[in-house]
Amino acid sequence: MSAAKHPNGSGKLADAARRAAARTEEGRETPEPSLGMRFGQIGILGWTIVVPTLVGLFAGRWLDRVFETGVFFSAPLLMLGAAFGFWSAWRWMHRQ
Repeated sequence: MSAAKHPNGSGKLADAARRAAARTEEGRETPEPSLGMRFGQIGILGWTIVVPTLVGLFAGRWLDRVFETGVFFSAPLLMLGAAFGFWSAWRWMHRQ
């Protein structure tokens, strides 16, 4: 509604009240997840990052022992594992 129809601004107030009522109704239909559900999501995110990082580290250490190269494979595979873990976590968060 335009200000010309409602010179005192009551149209804006009515629109705001309708939006607030719609948000309240939407909140009733889709409630927030429980605390346990939130902790579960945090746990999944943690493991999604930690597991690929550790796999990269263990594979790098194994290759370094086989080829006797110090940390030539460990460092890059650790970083690749962490990057893959963070990417996977990011995708999982945006899928929700």
